[in-house]
Amino acid sequence: MTRSVVLVDAVRTPFGKSGSLYAGTRADDLMVRAVRGLLERNPKISPHDIDDIAIAAATQTGDQGMNLGRSVGLLAGLPVTVPGYSVDRWCAGALTAVTTIAGAIAMGAYDIAIAGGVEHMGNHPIGDGLDPNPRYLAEKIVEQDALAMGATAERLHDRFPTLTKERADRYALNSQIKTAKAYAEGNIQRDLIPTAVRSAELGWGIATVDEPPRPSTTMEGLAGLKTPFRPAGRVTAGNSSGINDGATAAILASEERATELGLTIKARMVSFAFAGVEPEIMGYGPIPSTEKALKKAGLHISDIGLFEINEAFAVQVLSFLEHFGIADDAPNVNPFGGAIAVGHPLASSGVRLMLNLARSFQEHPEIRYGATTMCIGLGMGGTVIWENPHFTGGK
Repeated sequence: MTRSVVLVDAVRTPFGKSGSLYAGTRADDLMVRAVRGLLERNPKISPHDIDDIAIAAATQTGDQGMNLGRSVGLLAGLPVTVPGYSVDRWCAGALTAVTTIAGAIAMGAYDIAIAGGVEHMGNHPIGDGLDPNPRYLAEKIVEQDALAMGATAERLHDRFPTLTKERADRYALNSQIKTAKAYAEGNIQRDLIPTAVRSAELGWGIATVDEPPRPSTTMEGLAGLKTPFRPAGRVTAGNSSGINDGATAAILASEERATELGLTIKARMVSFAFAGVEPEIMGYGPIPSTEKALKKAGLHISDIGLFEINEAFAVQVLSFLEHFGIADDAPNVNPFGGAIAVGHPLASSGVRLMLNLARSFQEHPEIRYGATTMCIGLGMGGTVIWENPHFTGGK
């Protein structure tokens, strides 16, 4: 039994700089706020009708531990009858929560469910508490720097000399410009759930916008930044995503059930795929995962009219664009900007890509297909291909 799976809605908290905006906020409370905000926006869905809740985090200890799916469901006020589970595929956690839930809906086990992700990198610095097996290095399963994401980005520059630092910096600048434009036009704020914040100095407040964007960024400023992963390298804080805190949440349903309840349908899932690559060039992962997802869908890259690519590093996005013959400044790639500007709270980012794509679908009924894709630590990529429910004909 296979049923059509649709994205009903998706939201996120504003993203903060690591340990800054949300320094006094727990990770699970960020996730609770996203889920509550999502349900408040969709009053036609009874909490009793939710079949499951899958929540991702890359570091599952402390306030990101204790089975986030179940914990968040209870803390958000869902009925005790709604089960939940946690997901970990590092940066692709929320994306994997979505595809796992989608698989259950497609086979008829669920009708409506919630998927999302959270990362409080202020409370849980990347790599905190990890204990990599010594065999990784002793048996040369991976190179030493394969466990450092910035170093893998430098290796992409090595592997593809045409992907210069100047191109990476220009791509990063364009991400900041597109984000500022999207904010000016109100395209980002509409999917942000206002979230309570607290600091010892200022007391309580409300976060309504992302903290990381730097609209004053210039090429000259980017050119002068340090290269922390290699002397005289090419990867900098300016052409990489930041270290951030934030949460995302999405409602998925069978198309049949969504239609019965009169729910919005923002995107229709066509296919998804994950693929592995050499851990040393982790950022290359979206290329084979996209090729695999396209093959499963019976589509070609030319059929994809909109792309949401997670900007872990500018060079990683450029490797994808160059492989598929897409211009660095293509207007159909991350039209609202990306993670270089707004941030990348690891396991949460997959759903951010989906909510941006859904908004672009609304604005472009002439486009039929879009893709959300991202690289994943230890050498993987994940891609979901979506169909535009507003499609009226054309490409």
